This record gives sequence, structure tokens and C-alpha cells, in this order.
Amino acid sequence: MNKKTVRDIDIKGKRVLVRCDFNVPYDENRNITDNRRIVAALPTIQYLIDNGCKIILCSHLGRPKGEVKPEFSMDIVAAELSRLLGKVVKLSKDVVGEDARNLAANLQPGEVMLLENVRFEPGEEKNDEELSKAFASLAEVYVNDAFGTAHRAHSSTTGVANYLPAVSGFLIEKELNFLGTALENPARPFMAILGGKKVSDKIGVIDSLLEKVDVLMIGGAMAYTFFKSMGYNVGNSICELDKLDLAKEVMEKAKAKGVKFMLPVDTKIGKEFDANTESKIVKYTEIPDGWEGFDIGEETIKIYSEELQKAKTVIWNGPVGLFEFDQFAVGTNSIAKALADIDAVKIIGGGDSAAAIEKAGLAEKFTHISTGGGASLEFLEGKKLPGIEALQDA
Repeated sequence: MNKKTVRDIDIKGKRVLVRCDFNVPYDENRNITDNRRIVAALPTIQYLIDNGCKIILCSHLGRPKGEVKPEFSMDIVAAELSRLLGKVVKLSKDVVGEDARNLAANLQPGEVMLLENVRFEPGEEKNDEELSKAFASLAEVYVNDAFGTAHRAHSSTTGVANYLPAVSGFLIEKELNFLGTALENPARPFMAILGGKKVSDKIGVIDSLLEKVDVLMIGGAMAYTFFKSMGYNVGNSICELDKLDLAKEVMEKAKAKGVKFMLPVDTKIGKEFDANTESKIVKYTEIPDGWEGFDIGEETIKIYSEELQKAKTVIWNGPVGLFEFDQFAVGTNSIAKALADIDAVKIIGGGDSAAAIEKAGLAEKFTHISTGGGASLEFLEGKKLPGIEALQDA
């Protein structure tokens, strides 16, 4: 997927609208608790500053649902950007209203402003044409650097690209390079680790990966749907009873494709959904009634870790256990450590897996940690992402 970037067109001195993904987490006092998404946008912003552009940044924050809600204001992002860039980033009082238009019109080369939360506009998530035109009227060039929202066809992600020359920023370029190369031309053996709650959430990814990988390892709660489909008791574990046939089909497809399909051989179970619940490790065939599976067991950790030693490319999407509770984070942390030590292309597919890697303090040991949860998943499924499709081809 070869798209033009900011390097490929004339941007010098131009007014540039940049869609970023500044949807960062923050606490009850509105202090940003993780600024990685802001930091990830800096290379593109700095490049535009260095080229004397007049820079208009935009993003959403949270889910204000088309209403102006102060708790979702971009003011905290403007403050953090100002700190990181070492220059004042002005925040407009509206999205495409009078204040935004005035600030944009008066920008000087190298200056940066930030629009108020694009989702304060009721037309944003509807990809409203008039709103798209209003975004376009602020600038001469459009740059999309928000991979995390590239799977959404909104006014600020796709609509505006109909009215301005539209190219990608460096973050989207990086995402497409790493995820694209891994899927299209991986060094082999190519392995994937998939965790998460439901087989139904990941069926598209599983289907797509079975066409490409040599080994597929399953962890997380979706493993129990596979166990159940094989006729075993899963106690109170999360299990999609209406997806048992689907689970069987997946295993049959893996066999037909010659893909090594690995399921946990043991599991750490708990009495209830509680951080301090009583727990024990049992074989996957021996989960008792009244207990719930929350993590992979020690034997599975050993088998998966040994298999990963052979890998040359690994994609990991979804924790293999309930990593939010320390006693059930052992599996996820152990797999992270095993991956950190191998010499391979190692890609983390965003979302909870990225959070788990950060929590384990191992982020720098990985080749690429995707900034897009849902977008990464859809990309791995082979779906077209509207925010990428809207950009000019190289």
C-alpha cells in the first residue's frame, strides 16, 4: 500500500491541516497519564515546522457524541504539545467556527495551532460533506497521521481529503511499512500470537493470518471457546456457545493449510473475577465447575516461549490473560519477556497488548508497537482502511 507522504509534495510555507490521534488517557484531575500518542506525532509536526508551514492540528478526545463537553476539551493536549515542542500551541475555542478560522488565517510560518475536539461537531462521525469542506477551507494541504482512526470514515479522516491534496504523515508511513511488510513479505518462520476475549472479535484476523503464518498461538479468554468445541468443560470461563462450530472450522482450516495451531495445554483458574481470588493451575482438560480461566499456565508459557525461539517475524495482538490483575499477568509478561530476547521482527498490534508491553517495561525491545487498536486489527484482516484509501497514491 504505497501512499504519498509529506516528503512527496511541495509543502513549504503552506497552511497544512494535520489529523492526529491525540485520544490520550487522563485521570480525574485531567492530567494526561500516557502521552505516547502525542509523542508519536512529533516527527511529522517537527518536519512541517522545519519547512516553514503554518500548522493546524486536529484530533478527537473521548466520546463527546457531537456535543460540546468541557471534560473532553483539547486544552490538556495543547498544553502537553506546547511543552514537548518548546513553543506555544494555540487552541481554538471552536472546531471550524470563527475563532478557528481567524487563528488559522493569522498563523505565521512555523506556528502551530490545535482545533477544539473534532467530535464536538455532530457531523464529524457522519462524514458530513459541509463539515469536510469547512475543514478543507482552513488549509491548502491535508496530512493524515492518525492511524488509530484510519478505519473510520469521518469528516476529519476521509471527507476533507476530497477537497485538498491529501498525503500521509510519518507515523502512518511507519505503520504501513511495518504491518504491510510483515503481512506481504515476512521473514520466516512467521508466527502470530492472538489473545483477547472472543473468537468472534478475531475471526477475520484468524482467517487472514491462516493464509500467511507458519504458526498461530492462541491465548486469552477465546481459548475456552476452542476447548468447549473439543468437548471439554470450561467451568465459568468466558465462552461463546454460539461459536463452537466456528472454532472447529478454524482448527480444520489451520490443519488444511499446514499451519501449526497452538492452544494452551494448561490454564490458571480463579474462583471469581477478583484481583485476590483463590487460584490454581490445571490442565485445559480438567477445568472444574465453578472456576474461571484467567491466564495461560506454566507449561503453556514454556511451550510457547520455546516455539517463539525459532521465529523470524512475530505479530502479537491481544494479551494472553487478564493482565490487569497481577496474579493473572504472569502469562502475558512471560511471553513479552520471551519475545524481548529473540532476534526477530516483533510487531505489537496496538490496544491492550501495547499497554501490557509498556506495563512490563519492555517497549524498547520491540521492532514496532502499533498506535492503532481497531485499525491494526482491520489492517491485519486485510480490510481497506478509509483514512488510508483517501490519500494520494505514490
